[in-house]
Amino acid sequence: MWSEYQLRELFYLGTSLLSGRCQELGLRSFLPVDRVWVGVRSTVPSAFGGFHYPRQGYRHIQMGAVITKYGDLTDLDTVPTALVALDFLRSYAHDCLHYGSFRMYTLHGDRLVRIRYGLNRRSPDGIPYSARDRADSRTTRNLGIVTEGATDREARNIARQVAERFSLTPSPDPFNGLAFRDTTGQLTEADRTKLAIMTGPSAADKADRNRYLAAMAVYENNVNTRYETFLTEIGGVDREELHATIINATINGDSSELTTWLDLRYGPNAFESLFQAEVSRHPDLM
Repeated sequence: MWSEYQLRELFYLGTSLLSGRCQELGLRSFLPVDRVWVGVRSTVPSAFGGFHYPRQGYRHIQMGAVITKYGDLTDLDTVPTALVALDFLRSYAHDCLHYGSFRMYTLHGDRLVRIRYGLNRRSPDGIPYSARDRADSRTTRNLGIVTEGATDREARNIARQVAERFSLTPSPDPFNGLAFRDTTGQLTEADRTKLAIMTGPSAADKADRNRYLAAMAVYENNVNTRYETFLTEIGGVDREELHATIINATINGDSSELTTWLDLRYGPNAFESLFQAEVSRHPDLM
């Protein structure tokens, strides 16, 4: 059983590692803690919280984040575990990087429109730069997925480093074991195969614990797996260098280093060839 002191130490170590990483990226401020709302209980029967809880995450207009405690949100007597702290750390690190990501807004008529976010972009009238990935795709050519994947890779890496420092290992309980490996970025192909059955049309009719796994499966398939495949496919032996270039551009909004990196390996206009959808060939997106 973990004491409150140990859980605090785990989280503080994570924020210390996050601070160092943010400084490397040129990010000098965290998402303020008074802009983070943490849900710890629910009156909804069987509600299950954590990183994959529905509709939680960073809110760019409010510049704040909504997070839920990992686990059963109806049981007030549950003793917090290291996994609860790791999940919270991943969520906070993830949203700190969203908070620090480059963004640009413009007025379009009487509407305020976000036209840049990290690497992602769209025209003032809503035309996205990249097409959506096909449902059966194992890789990505969508800048939104690249931005999200790079952000979560950083957050899960922080959680994994903390788990290693505290010599934490996955729980023998299958559910919590999956959650631990997800939080620390260590899901295996066997895990993904198990998760795949949670993405079918019947998932919404299952208990909240299973719906949580279904959401984990969708996120892993549509974001993290596609981003990791993209890094290997495009970066090859230099995949870590490619990721570093992407996360830097996400934070500072300058894609010139990434454009140069791709051009040197794949020829002129490689960025456009990889990411720009035909329908988005719009002067405001160039």
